[in-house]
Amino acid sequence: MNAASSAGRPAAGGILPLLLMSGRPASGKSEILEYLRRTPAAERRRRFHIGEPVVLDDFPLLWAWFEEDHLLAEMGHGRLHTTPEGYFLGPHLWDLLVARLCLEYDKLVRGDPRLREHTTVLLEFSRGSEHGGYARAFAHLSEAVLERLAVLYVRVSFQESLRKNRRRFNPDRPHSILEHALPDEKLARLYGEDDWDLLAAADPRFLAMGKRRVPYAVFENEDDLTTPGGEALGKRLAQVLGGLWSLAAEGRPSVS
Repeated sequence: MNAASSAGRPAAGGILPLLLMSGRPASGKSEILEYLRRTPAAERRRRFHIGEPVVLDDFPLLWAWFEEDHLLAEMGHGRLHTTPEGYFLGPHLWDLLVARLCLEYDKLVRGDPRLREHTTVLLEFSRGSEHGGYARAFAHLSEAVLERLAVLYVRVSFQESLRKNRRRFNPDRPHSILEHALPDEKLARLYGEDDWDLLAAADPRFLAMGKRRVPYAVFENEDDLTTPGGEALGKRLAQVLGGLWSLAAEGRPSVS
């Protein structure tokens, strides 16, 4: 039997306290985050239900692993996380990235118990079926995260992900969130298949995560509104996030 829980509800007229943004690489997630950052605070809260944005992205974490392993190899030591070809030594490291994001979120909350009143913490990561997909990643989200979480999935085809991945690459800034890219072969291997549609098929509003049902929405971006930005992006984003906030405000059903 389902029961609605008010524990994770955002305050009426308020903000989403915790939003996970997922989607294929180069789908537009980081561009949406940049758009939200640049939106004046009052408008951002009113139109998008987003407070002061604090972004927790797993890319800087995994990039640091690649850099550390390169340094260790140069020093004559064994690599800790990655192969020389640029793949993880084991799938558990994808799980560790999720756990690390949850830890960073916990640290933010401990530092400011009233965080959710003024701040939206934005988690960001991509997962492909090759390394367990979103089903595996979501299984490693902490209870503290699940209690407040809403999910925004930015949907593009693999072909569109490949196109934008190629276009955004800046060889002088491979560490940049907005300008990094993967080789075509690696993108196809890691992200060619995506299990999002399978997870979302059971319910058009909530994702099953353990005993919780987490509200979600999909931002369709095959037409690439995120690259030019502007009001066209703002209009679609306001519609999608407004619907997600309303869904989260209803309360989240749980499985007994």
